[in-house]
Amino acid sequence: MFKCRLCGKPLTDVFVDLGHQPPSNALLTKEDLEKPETYYPLKVYICSSCFLVQLPELAKAEQIFNSDYVYYSSESPANVTHAKAFVDIMMDRFKPKSVLEVGSNDGYLLQHFPETVKVRGVEPSYGPAKVAVAKGVPTYIEFFNKTFAEKLNIKVDLLCGINTLAHQPNLNEAIASMRTVLEPDGVVVQEFPYLVNLIQKNQFDTIYHEHYSYFSFNVLFDLFEAHELTIFDVEQIPEHGGSLRIYARRMQCGKYPVLRRVSDLLQKEIDSGINDLKYYQGFQEQVDLVRDNLRTWLYLLNHTGLVILAYGGAAKGATLLNYCGAQAHQLPFIVDRSPYKQGKSFPGCHIPIVDESVIRKMKPSYVLILPWNLKEEIRQQLSYIKEWGGHFLVPIPQVEVL
Repeated sequence: MFKCRLCGKPLTDVFVDLGHQPPSNALLTKEDLEKPETYYPLKVYICSSCFLVQLPELAKAEQIFNSDYVYYSSESPANVTHAKAFVDIMMDRFKPKSVLEVGSNDGYLLQHFPETVKVRGVEPSYGPAKVAVAKGVPTYIEFFNKTFAEKLNIKVDLLCGINTLAHQPNLNEAIASMRTVLEPDGVVVQEFPYLVNLIQKNQFDTIYHEHYSYFSFNVLFDLFEAHELTIFDVEQIPEHGGSLRIYARRMQCGKYPVLRRVSDLLQKEIDSGINDLKYYQGFQEQVDLVRDNLRTWLYLLNHTGLVILAYGGAAKGATLLNYCGAQAHQLPFIVDRSPYKQGKSFPGCHIPIVDESVIRKMKPSYVLILPWNLKEEIRQQLSYIKEWGGHFLVPIPQVEVL
């Protein structure tokens, strides 16, 4: 029986079960297609004691964030735009002289800080880290944990992370390590997809093996408090279908008073029933409805002779297509702008990833947008499909034609 990674209580309540799937970012080369794949359960639990929604670490972090990791943050213009805005906000509000980013990827964020700021990144995946170093962003190619924090032997004014907190299989150690490297009046800023949006907007495809935890604000507030860190501010932001940005400081630091919106959001969640198992019931039915509807669309389009392609080789797309049982004869190609993904295939469903020129050649009647959080950007980029009467298909929160 699995135990909660926060409180250690046995996990018995299932939030959603997406079957057995391979790790979503484990893209396959031509040679890999002739080899067996490793599948892991994609079954998410809810702790009945602390209410952390979590995925047991069956696929180990060391296996996922390795030299073959294909996610490069700079390949998304939306990521880069958000990173620039994030840096501007941090400089205006806190004016840090030293910054450490946890999960710094290819340096897409740290590269925007002024030269007067001492920046460092820590990134376990060799490929993205190598690109960051080439940009001039000092990067430790390691996991952020207690060993690293103690070895680093420095303190920073700002410790930040964007969409990486869920990647930590040992949350208690990760938060304790943040405190270790923080200056007495330093600030921790973390962004992460918000569990409430995942449930209300049916964002089940954001569940995959490298995301070990899915956070409510109440859970994170208690977690930070347990490690003598106080969350003094919180913002709801639109990134990734709806995220939270939290700001924390040492409990003893009186520099940043706790803002009213912290208590407001805590109470709003409690009033909604976030600390009651009933809140999490019924999500499986929502998920299965999308699966069934998308299966119907693929069946009908194929049997009427219409061509459908997918766009966006994001990890969420692999979760979606594998749970829906999509195959290459239904979706012949997935188009993606990243050269790191082109020429490879999605794990599980084995659909090839190609460059955008395939869209103009095949003139599909429908383009299935897999990274639905970027649908407006993608619709603008591919607006030319209207020349031949093409349409866009968006699967989340429900299957919709645009």
